[in-house]
Amino acid sequence: MSDVKKIATRASYGEALAEIGAENPNIVVLDADLAGATKTGVFKKAFPDRFFDCGIAEGNMIGIAAGLATTGLIPFASTFAMFAAGRAYEQVRNSVGYPHLNVKIGATHAGISVGEDGASHQCLEDLALMRAIPGMVVMCPADDTEAKACVRAAASYEGPVYMRFGRAASPVIYDPAAFEFEIGKGKLLREGKDVTIVATGLEVSAALDAAEMLKADGIDAEVIDICTIKPLDEDLILASAKKTGKVVTAEEHSIIGGLGGAVAELLSEKCQAQLCRIGVRDTFGESGPAGELIRKYELDGEGIYKQVKAFL
Repeated sequence: MSDVKKIATRASYGEALAEIGAENPNIVVLDADLAGATKTGVFKKAFPDRFFDCGIAEGNMIGIAAGLATTGLIPFASTFAMFAAGRAYEQVRNSVGYPHLNVKIGATHAGISVGEDGASHQCLEDLALMRAIPGMVVMCPADDTEAKACVRAAASYEGPVYMRFGRAASPVIYDPAAFEFEIGKGKLLREGKDVTIVATGLEVSAALDAAEMLKADGIDAEVIDICTIKPLDEDLILASAKKTGKVVTAEEHSIIGGLGGAVAELLSEKCQAQLCRIGVRDTFGESGPAGELIRKYELDGEGIYKQVKAFL
């Protein structure tokens, strides 16, 4: 997909905030001194009176967001995933999740593709942490179109939402004019009969690439895009799993507790299909160019292709 237009979903997040901010005066945005990196600076420029820089104090930012939510405002609290899900976990759990407040968390720079910032900033546990909070909606969009749609959906949804965005540019998969989005609903991107590949975020385009490689070997792969990790589209995944009997999950996250964990839980309860989880295998990341890291950890199309072949 090298010839396809690529846009970082963090950029999509910033643009979507400005768009919905113009439509809804109750939208406010908070950031932890990272407006340039998270792209919330776009909203800040358009609506300076509704933008709050909370400094490098992420727990405090989440507390402020919770307070603003109690007044009827719709706060979007933004920072890197490592700080949103990691450093501020207690405040997200107790100040947002426990009272089920209408706070939206925009977490950028997630996963191994953060690149040179290294293991300290490559959050590979955030989906697992956020999934475990009762009532928390967890989303990880695949491209620019889906990212903007999930921000709009989050703004309309009453309750806490965690959104995961990437630093690296990802291929644009969907046509905005024909795209429809609903929280909790996945997208069947490619039909197949031999194996199901369930992917999220950056791995969706890689899964499509892998499916084309598998096709050359006579293997017909079904590809599903799961943006909403929680609530999961159980019906779509189960229907495909029952058809192919073999399921592969692909995510730029630890194989523990994220999409792979969610699908494993589902299959263990409702469908006896074989499962292979593709992701980062119980290790921390490392510093290096994003593309090289994606290849090293076998999260590109070729890496997924090789792992699916070995699984089959």
